[in-house]
Parts: sequence; C-alpha cells; structure tokens
Amino acid sequence: MGEVIDFDLRLKEVADKVTVALDQLIPPASGPEADLMRAMRHAALANGKRMRPFFLLEAGAMFDAPEKSLLRAAAALECVHCYSLVHDDLPCMDDDDFRRGQPTVHKAFDEATAVLAGDALLTLAFKILSSRETHPDAEVRARLIERLADSAGARGMVGGQMIDMLESESPRDLNTITRMQRLKTGALISYATEAAGIIGHAHEQERSALAGFSNDLGLAYQIADDLLDATGDEQAVGKALAKDENAGKANFVTILGIDGARQRVQLLADQAKEHLAIFREKANILLQSVDFVLDRTH
Repeated sequence: MGEVIDFDLRLKEVADKVTVALDQLIPPASGPEADLMRAMRHAALANGKRMRPFFLLEAGAMFDAPEKSLLRAAAALECVHCYSLVHDDLPCMDDDDFRRGQPTVHKAFDEATAVLAGDALLTLAFKILSSRETHPDAEVRARLIERLADSAGARGMVGGQMIDMLESESPRDLNTITRMQRLKTGALISYATEAAGIIGHAHEQERSALAGFSNDLGLAYQIADDLLDATGDEQAVGKALAKDENAGKANFVTILGIDGARQRVQLLADQAKEHLAIFREKANILLQSVDFVLDRTH
C-alpha cells in the first residue's frame, strides 16, 4: 500500500509553489513598461488550479527528478498557458470578461496591453527553460524548449485554437472536436508529462506510458470542462458559462449529450489509469488526479 496523501492539499501546495515561482520570475516594475508587467502579473498570479504544472511536478517526482528543475519547467509551462488564456479572452477570439474570478486582462487594462502581455509571457517561458538554473545539461534544456515550441505552436495549442475559430466555415463533428481539443487543450497537458520524463531521464516504456496517460486525461479534462460549461455554476467556476451554447458552437456535450459525455470521460479515465499501472504505487497522486477530473463532471 502506498502512502495516503490528501489530494486537494497536494494540489494547493503545488499551486502555491508555482505562484511563488511566477511572482519571482515576473517582478513588479517601474517606468514605461510598468503597465505591461502589471498585466503579466494579473494574468499569471491569478488564482488557478495550476493543473499542468501539477502533472509535471507529480510525474517528475516518480523519477526523483530535481524539484528545482521541475518547478522552473512548470513555471514556464504555466506562462504559456496563461498567455493562451489572455489571447483567447480577447474580443477577436472568445471575447470573455472574466477569468479565474477576476476581470480578463483586456478588461482590467486594454486590448493592446493584453496582446503584449500575452506575447511577453510566451517569450518568458523560453527564457526560463534556456537558463542553466533550469537544468545544467544543455541537451535537456534544448529538448524542453523544442517540445514546448511544438506543443504550443501551429501543430499544437495554437493549431487547435485555429480549428476552433474556423467552425463557421467547417461545422464541427465528433472527429473534428476531438482533434481540436487534443491540440488546443491536450497538447500542453501532454507536454507536462513529457517534460517530466525529459528531466527525469525516463525510459522509453515509461515515456510511452506517460504519453498515453496524458493523451487520455487531456481529452477527459476537456470533456469535463464542456460539462462544467453546460451544467456548472458561474460563481464557483470563476468564468462565464454556456459560451458554446450561446455562440451556437458544437462541443462534446452538444454532440454526445450530458450522459454520453460523462460516459466518454469515464472511459478515458479508465484508460488513463491503465497507462499508469507500470509505475505501481509511485503513481498514486496521478491516479487521484484522474478521479479529480471525474469529480468535475457532476
């Protein structure tokens, strides 16, 4: 039997560590660029679950990887995630007024500042990964940078967002939605476990298991998000809900129905757990993260 760990407490501990790291990496500034730094901090230091950093840190812990390296890689990943949220919230994208329980960056500042804050968060991520403080081995740093660029770019998160924006020209079916979300949401979740394997020098079988886990969990996470969008409480979630329905966009819930979407999440969750079997009790926290995703569907 592995050690019994309070999952919610561990999740909060990791979120706090990442927030402290981001606070140090994005210090307040004076002078002409002060508003830009304030906007970056507004986006990056807001309350959030920090799930992507959580997956990176917990997966890396299975290989006894150095926590400093994992934490800096996790901070870089969260910078990319926060940049994507800032840009997704813009009027030319999803046009959202609230994110993580506070006004979105373009509402708290202005659109131009929001664009630049997102740009700056993205570039900061690569500065963090390129530093020797992240890892002494230049090959490891280069691999982390290469894989984040792939995961965040045209064949990853940004590509998924583009598919999302093109729905009026090409209505969504289940295959299109699945591909879109594997890129838009799943790519950075997959990077989290891949980066952990890179830092932890995981073997091929272990890397393959982590990839299978993160692919299934990433899709389950998005379907759970669609279920929250359809059935959740705006105050509890911290952002506007029913956006796809109001915009007439298809998603997993509109195509599968609420019960069908929940069944799909359960199937993906079961598969995700099976991928972790080779790690035995070392994967206890990651196994609990699957249950956390399931809990979001009700």
